[in-house]
Amino acid sequence: MSDATLHSPANLRQMQDSYMAMVRRKRMYGGLILVVFIALMASGFLVADDRNAGGFWNGITNIFQFPSEVVNEAAANAAALPGLMLNAVPSLIETLNIALAATLVGALVGGVFALLATRGLARWPGMIGLIRRVMDTLRAFPEIVVALILIFILGGGPVPAMIAIALHTAGALGKLFSEVAENADLKPVEGLQSVGATWIQRMILGVLPQVAPNWLSYALLRFEINIRASAILGFVGEGGIGHDLKLAMQWGHGRYDQVVAIFIVLFLTIVVVDQTSSHFRDKLVKGH
Repeated sequence: MSDATLHSPANLRQMQDSYMAMVRRKRMYGGLILVVFIALMASGFLVADDRNAGGFWNGITNIFQFPSEVVNEAAANAAALPGLMLNAVPSLIETLNIALAATLVGALVGGVFALLATRGLARWPGMIGLIRRVMDTLRAFPEIVVALILIFILGGGPVPAMIAIALHTAGALGKLFSEVAENADLKPVEGLQSVGATWIQRMILGVLPQVAPNWLSYALLRFEINIRASAILGFVGEGGIGHDLKLAMQWGHGRYDQVVAIFIVLFLTIVVVDQTSSHFRDKLVKGH
């Protein structure tokens, strides 16, 4: 077909009509999805409001009552806040230890899963699907659910929290690590294989140097998430700063200054870790 025929008014009009029909079809699908989303949100809210002990609209006027009580009591005891913040440091260290140990264990397990589940790198290609389903399963269960189960098995303390966070981390990082490994250059791996290198040697020498910056970046990001998860698990009796926060809130009036002190310490810690890890992630990925 010649250019004159291709760019004739009839063909241009036909292409324009086809494009506009596609645009209208996409808008229609988008509108339907939006309607379904709004309907699901509304029905979910109504069900939750019916099952609530009080009622959302009846209690919305009291939404700032508890925070104001906490802030007022903390302001009245402002001189004691530095000492209370210092007292929270040991529990904060325990929380950081839980998050760090869980991140290390989860990253190691996730790295092995990633290499075994990546096409072109897997030691046993027939097991790629099974390993990916294992990672999906580890990601599917929230840390708090696994922690509650482990409490009945191991008792309370930091160990169940570490295991629960590590399992979820292994599934999450395994997925991310696998996506990075899929883009690795296979020429070094093939060269090592041609000289008789084992699978482990090919992975360590041919793949890890390529994926290490991105893997470390994801691991640092996951460490930030695990700090928050470790603090949350303290509310179910897993130790750390979250456990101290739960006890302070349960006692009510007279301990709200401790609640504020713990919130300040936790907030500052997350900000420092976030800024530090962001700095190192930029260096690892972008090289500056």
